[in-house]
Amino acid sequence: MNRREFLCKSGYVIAGTLIGAGSFSKVFACENQENVFPPQPRIALIIDDIGYSVSLARSFLQLNIPLSFSILPRLPYSRELSAEIRGHGHDVMLHQPMQPYNTALDPGPGALYEGDDPFRISEVIEENLSGVPDAIGVNNHMGSLFTECQKETYEALQVIKNNKLFFIDSRTSRNSKALRIARGLHLVSDRRNVFLDTVRNESTVILRLRQLKRLALRYGHAIGIGHPFPETARAIEHFAKGPEGLDISFVHISDIMQA
Repeated sequence: MNRREFLCKSGYVIAGTLIGAGSFSKVFACENQENVFPPQPRIALIIDDIGYSVSLARSFLQLNIPLSFSILPRLPYSRELSAEIRGHGHDVMLHQPMQPYNTALDPGPGALYEGDDPFRISEVIEENLSGVPDAIGVNNHMGSLFTECQKETYEALQVIKNNKLFFIDSRTSRNSKALRIARGLHLVSDRRNVFLDTVRNESTVILRLRQLKRLALRYGHAIGIGHPFPETARAIEHFAKGPEGLDISFVHISDIMQA
């Protein structure tokens, strides 16, 4: 032990004598702060398009992995699944339908459209939320056209903020204005990083999960969106419960939004 180390250790002993063992332990603990490890990178998975099928939603609940479920409004099982999912301790979101560019695609009931006035936007979202009463956040269903509309998107996000919900931009358009507007409103918000199952194939979903993991390792967290397909459920289970899931944490989206 050199002189500096001797004096340092002696100082700790004197401190312990003067201010008590409890305080001494705090002084000594400062030596070990470098051994405190940062939290594991986190992945939040949102399962969209919930509301058509109870059995498909339950296949994800049975995985026993933290997941978040985004429920389409005004469907046969929207309210029932909202309560069941929340009862299992998972996050519930409203999957708000919005107008896409492709006119052949129907965004479904409770959709918002380009040209909607503020009154209609508020009325539609409020009614949708009443049918998904456990929702703590919102993300867009379709909406490649709507989320590029400055005024209409602003009005929709203002309603979401007024309801004290968070917002996730699904990023169905690379020109989406939604996240920028949300942050301008000081609305708690983020965006989707990876779509898991644009190709409905288990091996492809695994590849997308690996991509999501790389982002989480680099940035601390990442957000993926999947859909209620059997292939997606199997891939998530295989990935999360296998070796590739050991050095990351799967969390609810609210865990990331509260950080």
